[in-house]
Amino acid sequence: MRNTAGRTALITGALYDLIPGADHARMTVQVAECYPDSAAIKNTWSGSPQGLAEKIAAAVWGDAGEESSPRAQAEEAKRRRDFVGEILTLQESDTQLTSAAWYPARHGDLVHVHYEAAGEMAAFGETYHVYDAGHGLMGMALLTHNLPATVDDDVADGMTGCFASDDSDDPLYTPWFEAGPQRLTIVRDGRPVHIGGAR
Repeated sequence: MRNTAGRTALITGALYDLIPGADHARMTVQVAECYPDSAAIKNTWSGSPQGLAEKIAAAVWGDAGEESSPRAQAEEAKRRRDFVGEILTLQESDTQLTSAAWYPARHGDLVHVHYEAAGEMAAFGETYHVYDAGHGLMGMALLTHNLPATVDDDVADGMTGCFASDDSDDPLYTPWFEAGPQRLTIVRDGRPVHIGGAR
């Protein structure tokens, strides 16, 4: 699969530049199908600048690698000796996280990580609880997972809880970069503030 993360980041930046000084976290893109002889809009598509950039990059250069985590995309760029693509991928992912309207994490947030089926292993998820660890730090504790009951407990322990942390200045950073934003759902005060996979 060809990775075009660096190109996607450049397109996203160009879309952000359409409105100088705009808050990137609040920008949306809308494309409307209109006919010259009618004021009525027939069809519309709306999404984020990042989502539109991924669609453009996929159409021009092939699959944009959106199922890959930012870390995997950066590693792929590094393997290809694409230093610019590696840096742009990491910078864009950091900007996407830190400019989100719901960022930073708060005490009480729930973070769900979804894992696709792989080989004989069924798809599953795990849910974490963000808590105040004191001294200005946050922790993230594993609440539950839904691995099938047929999975041995020792195996389940090795497959879950890898994003738990006792004290961190940013508990969302590791799952955002390692699992990828498309695999995360973040719930605050009973309402989803980030839904992975939605473009």
